Amino acid sequence: MGSKERYHWQSQNVKQSGVDDMVLLSKISEESIVENLKKRYMDDYIFTYIGPVLISVNPFKQMPYFTDREIELYQGAAQYENPPHIYALTDNMYRNMMIDGENQCVIISGESGAGKTVAAKYIMGYISKVSGGAEKVQHVKDIILQSNPLLEAFGNAKTVRNNNSSRFGKYFEIQFSRGGEPDGGKISNFLLEKSRVVNQNENERNFHIYYQLIEGASEEQRQNLGIMTPDYYFYLNQSATYKVDGTDDRQEFHETLDAMQVIGIPQQQQQLVLQIIAGIMHLGNIGFRECGNYAQVEDSDLLAFPAYLLGIDQTRLNDKLTSRKMDSKWGGKTESINVTLNVEQASYTRDALAKGLYSRLFDFLVEEINKAIQKPYEEYSIGVLDIYGFEIFKKNGFEQFCINFVNEKLQQIFIELTLKAEQEEYVQEGINWTAIDYFNNKIVCDLIESKLNPTGIMSVLDDVCATMHATGEGADGTLLQKLQAAVGCNEHFNSWNSGFVIHHYAGKVSYDVNGFCERNRDVLFTDLIELMQSSEYGFIRMLFPEKLDVDKKGRPTTAGTKIKKQANDLVNTLMKCTPHYIRCIKPNETKRPKDWEESRAKHQVEYLGLKENIRVRRAGFAYRRVFKKFLQRYAILTPETWPSWRGDERQGVQHLLQSVNMDYDQYQMGRSKVFVKNPESLFLLEEMRERKFDTFARTIQKAWRRYIARRKYEQMREEASSILLNFKERRKNSINRNFVGDYLGMEDRPELRQFIGKRERIDFADSVNKYDRRFKSIKRDVILTPKHLYMIGREKVKKGPEKGQIKEVLKKKIEIQTIKAISLSTKQDDFFILHEVEYDNLLESVFKTEFLSLLCKRFEELTKGKLQLSFSDTLQFKVKKEGWGGGGTRNVVFSRGQGDLTMIKPAGKTLNVSIGDGLPKNTKPSRKSAPQSRGQPGYHQTKKHGPPSRGLPPTPRDDYRNGAAQFSRNTPQQDQMYTSPNKHGKAPPATALVKHGATNKARQVSSSCDMEFLNVPDQGVAGQQRKKSISKRPQPGVGRPKPQAKAAAPKCRALYQYVGQDVDELSFNVNEVIDVLLEDASGWWKGRLRGKEGLFPGNYVQKI
Repeated sequence: MGSKERYHWQSQNVKQSGVDDMVLLSKISEESIVENLKKRYMDDYIFTYIGPVLISVNPFKQMPYFTDREIELYQGAAQYENPPHIYALTDNMYRNMMIDGENQCVIISGESGAGKTVAAKYIMGYISKVSGGAEKVQHVKDIILQSNPLLEAFGNAKTVRNNNSSRFGKYFEIQFSRGGEPDGGKISNFLLEKSRVVNQNENERNFHIYYQLIEGASEEQRQNLGIMTPDYYFYLNQSATYKVDGTDDRQEFHETLDAMQVIGIPQQQQQLVLQIIAGIMHLGNIGFRECGNYAQVEDSDLLAFPAYLLGIDQTRLNDKLTSRKMDSKWGGKTESINVTLNVEQASYTRDALAKGLYSRLFDFLVEEINKAIQKPYEEYSIGVLDIYGFEIFKKNGFEQFCINFVNEKLQQIFIELTLKAEQEEYVQEGINWTAIDYFNNKIVCDLIESKLNPTGIMSVLDDVCATMHATGEGADGTLLQKLQAAVGCNEHFNSWNSGFVIHHYAGKVSYDVNGFCERNRDVLFTDLIELMQSSEYGFIRMLFPEKLDVDKKGRPTTAGTKIKKQANDLVNTLMKCTPHYIRCIKPNETKRPKDWEESRAKHQVEYLGLKENIRVRRAGFAYRRVFKKFLQRYAILTPETWPSWRGDERQGVQHLLQSVNMDYDQYQMGRSKVFVKNPESLFLLEEMRERKFDTFARTIQKAWRRYIARRKYEQMREEASSILLNFKERRKNSINRNFVGDYLGMEDRPELRQFIGKRERIDFADSVNKYDRRFKSIKRDVILTPKHLYMIGREKVKKGPEKGQIKEVLKKKIEIQTIKAISLSTKQDDFFILHEVEYDNLLESVFKTEFLSLLCKRFEELTKGKLQLSFSDTLQFKVKKEGWGGGGTRNVVFSRGQGDLTMIKPAGKTLNVSIGDGLPKNTKPSRKSAPQSRGQPGYHQTKKHGPPSRGLPPTPRDDYRNGAAQFSRNTPQQDQMYTSPNKHGKAPPATALVKHGATNKARQVSSSCDMEFLNVPDQGVAGQQRKKSISKRPQPGVGRPKPQAKAAAPKCRALYQYVGQDVDELSFNVNEVIDVLLEDASGWWKGRLRGKEGLFPGNYVQKI
């Protein structure tokens, strides 16, 4: 069986695979964690919890549980109500933001290819779906979602580790109104890997946009932009890799253009963006040769196309690539001289221009997205951090050094907030606590970024760059010597002949120092800026806004300094939010589903600190809140704390916890906070709080509905009766009765609700009699919604595990606008015919007036026309064709009989119906403008203590139910497969029929090159220190809080069936047991049945 069939979230027989939350593992070790993750991964369960932390394993395939159905399932649900899912974490973030009024963020971490970018997309997609909003808000949502394909096209590329690797860091802040609608946003981008524009490693590609343009350009674009095959361009052919499995570059090119359109980039600017991309590709084909120690362009014809695309002079381009203007200071005077470049310097200048153009274009796109969704002020926000993962390549340069530094900083946040800060908080608050050791990677962060005592690697690098005057290996060699002197004694640092090694938290990485200084300087020479400012295109000039005539003072900012500042700013931003964590794990290097590399998974489990995370979680407390906030949230649970506690806050919290019977071992009182141990205890508090609010809301709703009903019910009855006025006789007992609508109790009937749309409102629901071609009566549940009419019956299951059981079956679903007409007699009977195109339905319902009035109203809303009603004592209806026999017609003839009971007599193709005279056809409901006197029907005066007083119905006789006449039949009674109240027939028997129980509804990569760098890295000193963590047995978990004991309420058993005649009355069947809440002298008792409270007549029941 495939995973899609097996995986069903709400089914009770879903396959259990390991544990959902690894806090519950019986043994805490790296091996047991890996085994649990593997078991779940192989069964297609990619998500697992460690308390609030979500572990996500990359499945390398599309999973079936990211549909709208799952979005509905997780919306508003508690975390542990459903299986682990990224939607659960996202919903928790969103609700916390709305409830607590605090900004949230999610930190997605893991190595390259672990699935971080996809996780970020699912988060943004979920928020877009569950948050409401008008047209403006929808526009913001569209931009948020469309920013993904645009930034991926320009910022992602294929690497040996990941086919869609983010080569930049992104922190996406989605801003919300106080009503929870996304109405703005902001993107911060970090360290685009510019070097990829001009050079790629083996088996890698340049940024996706180049290949998208080559594959997707129209014929006109190919001509105008000089598009050739990718192997023609030097910037693309160095790695000889042009295609990515499973990626359609042509399709994605059109998605990129659509995204630019949605974001609001004008068509002309879109064309110039593509022009710059093509210009960079052509720029790379300009080669140089040595001519008397100076560089000369090999083929001057290759200058023409990039000059044309960039709108610059071809001769000036030639000059600026082969020479440079330098300022010489002598004797207090500054003189500019032109220096001719050698081949190496000319190639560097060409590459610097290409990288500068591309990075500024990327910054422009980010800024355009920000402009489209910017908001003048901030209210609430959710931040999503999707940043390049920790990576190790065959050759690791300056970019990998910066990327891995940022990952060290993110790991430090995780350690600070989940391991270090949590334990320190327990000590500060005076909570009993046994410390748990862990590896703190702050020592590695300091090794890289420290400014003083000792100086870090980045500071040494900046010092070397400040004193270097030319490109070449000399500066890099100096850097290596100075690093050895400054940090050589650090146990997390080693040097080798071509570079240095850092013992990162994720393992040892060897960095090649060649090119470090040049890439750190990140200088775009003045000549090149002047060249681009001379472009005929204002758009390109706008990308180079520098004012070159202003004297610059001080040292230029290096790339290392920028990324260090960005990383620390990011950390400060994240620290101001309530953080959530997704730890992504890459199960293999083959990028194939169901392939599990044990050593790789174990290595990630170790360096991510999952074991220590579980230990702290098990021994710690799931929830903590300052006393004041705790009291504010749960004050409603007791009268003493609501609306506010008068007295010491600590005592107020203790009173609250004691009043809900929470065990003492479930919580501890700190100095300023209360600590609750298990999530289950918190869920219990939340559930009780929800119930309180729900009770109050229901009370308010009930009072409001009663008020509205009193004002409107006369009008409703008059409108309904006007349909039959002057056409049909009326029954005495129905002319003044109240309309209820739902006579089946649909709230408590999931077996019926399954056929109705989740958000479809029910106007009317009742059990009716349907007559077939032989005039045999069978029960049908008729449910009317604004657009459809449902007919539901029962059938016995003939095969399978549920064989012999009675199941509800949808017999018919009718679109209201397809109903042609309704036919009725002129007598007081309850028959009516529903005419459709193919065949008709003969139905009988005591609530026909209410049903038909609602049906006519809905028909008019949908068709803007009136539903045809015809009245005659000889009616005809078409019957359904069966087999080879024709359908034909049947007749119903009505005649005057005796009394109020309907007598029916089939005779061939005719049904004869006789009934006595009813009220005259011109009878209208009586008006009751003032409250009626006690004892009259419809009286609703509420006493101060006890239920409303109203006319008590008489005790039923054998031929009456609720005072409405029953209909005798001279045809044999059929056995009916039905569970709802039987509205016809004789008085209820002494024992009710046994109800049919509702059944449970379950709802490998070959390459000639050396790929050893893909192996699991040596853990180094960081790994050894991590292993020194002392294993301590966690404190045993304890059970849920004890529920408060309740006194048993008196009960009564129904002697007769009763159908409530008002919104506050209970309906029940014979032998149903009702909890008695109040016995009133008026005869109207108050009780509870199936979770619903209401009034009922005491003479219909017997106390037990």
